[in-house]
Amino acid sequence: MKQLFSVLILIFFVAALLTACKGKSGVVTNTASTVAAGLDPLSITVDPSGKYAYVANVGDYTISQYTIGATGVLISMATPTVAANNWPVSITVDPKGHYAYVANNGFSGTVSQFTIDATGALTPMATPTVAAGAYPSSVTVDPSGTYAYVTNSGDGTVSQYTIDATGALLSMATPTVAAGTSPNSITADPSGTYVYVANIGSDDVSEYIIGAAGALTPMTTAVVAAGTNPSSVTVDPSGTYVYVTNSGGNNVSQYTIGSSGELTPMTPAAVAAGTTPWSIMVDPLGKYVYVPNSNSNNVSQYMIDPTGALAPNP
Repeated sequence: MKQLFSVLILIFFVAALLTACKGKSGVVTNTASTVAAGLDPLSITVDPSGKYAYVANVGDYTISQYTIGATGVLISMATPTVAANNWPVSITVDPKGHYAYVANNGFSGTVSQFTIDATGALTPMATPTVAAGAYPSSVTVDPSGTYAYVTNSGDGTVSQYTIDATGALLSMATPTVAAGTSPNSITADPSGTYVYVANIGSDDVSEYIIGAAGALTPMTTAVVAAGTNPSSVTVDPSGTYVYVTNSGGNNVSQYTIGSSGELTPMTPAAVAAGTTPWSIMVDPLGKYVYVPNSNSNNVSQYMIDPTGALAPNP
């Protein structure tokens, strides 16, 4: 079940990205255009330059790689896929666009690591995988590109790494820090000061401070309550607000970030979404928010008002 949670979260995030695009008004409009991927694509990321995109395919243990054309269309590279490890479910690119990391949710409990060449193609590093915890479910890199963190849904921990000069992940002296039950999503704030983890099994969000050496320290208030089965967490680009999808509560929790990084629920504490909202995305300008709803087969769309609260759009 823990493994299934991890996979489902990413299924619906990718479904939203691959079947919708944002218009000038922030309204999501459908598109019938598709591009081939591998078997059961679950997670997608775009490099910081906006030139390349990568998709983790859980069914065949591969990563599809694309260039992004002038109109935004994805074009498969000359080598369309590269091998990952078993059950690749989450992929991210470092802030400088030099490296890519993949959380492999299978029994091996690993993170695949790649370099990105001048054409955008992925090449496995000399050490192609590093160990994580049980059933890694999500991977993120801090904004400085110095540290990486991986949620392990099977053992309730976050693996923490430093990134060396070659891009390789090196376990910190304290390799893991405790999270809640079945942590499934992790994000760092834009300043690289705080990290938040959505724990789908304990209905809360773990809060951490990033120390001088990158190690995570729980905040004075180590957790804040969320809704039922929080499955995904994100921070807006200004680093002022946090939003969490509650897949079992059909809503989105919304918080302000205090001066010490601790989350305070807004009023109201949550806004309605569709049925089983699994993931959440804030546009780069910090104006709009999109939430794919797995069981109502739609995407909730919101505007962020001046207080940070979500309002339906339109």
